[in-house]
Amino acid sequence: MLLRNLDAKGGLCNGTRMVIVELRRLNFRARLLNATEHDDDIIIPRIPLTTTEDDGLPFKLRRLQFPVRLAFSVTINKSQGQTFDRVGIYLPSPVFSHGQLYVAFSRVRNAESVKVYIPTDADGVTKNVVFREVL
Repeated sequence: MLLRNLDAKGGLCNGTRMVIVELRRLNFRARLLNATEHDDDIIIPRIPLTTTEDDGLPFKLRRLQFPVRLAFSVTINKSQGQTFDRVGIYLPSPVFSHGQLYVAFSRVRNAESVKVYIPTDADGVTKNVVFREVL
């Protein structure tokens, strides 16, 4: 999963899912998971990343790094704007933000492709938090 906005017009935004096809020293070739069969592979370079004061280090650290992270799963917030063939929703507790449950269920192409896990100690019910003042 891409961690930076590299080319918004080209679809290379934070949260873009891809499969690495070839890894090189300074870049890698990847195929976007939502690409059509006619789309070309993309090249993602290593980019400079620098620590900030918020990182809590007494010094600045600058390094070249691939702006990606392995992602077997994503949060509901990170999934917003994406469409998936299958979705598994893990709900150990009710969602905590306005409309979050709607976002989780609306990421999939059809209702038969959704699986939901709610722990057995729950009553099998969850809530979609809606703040009327936001509507």
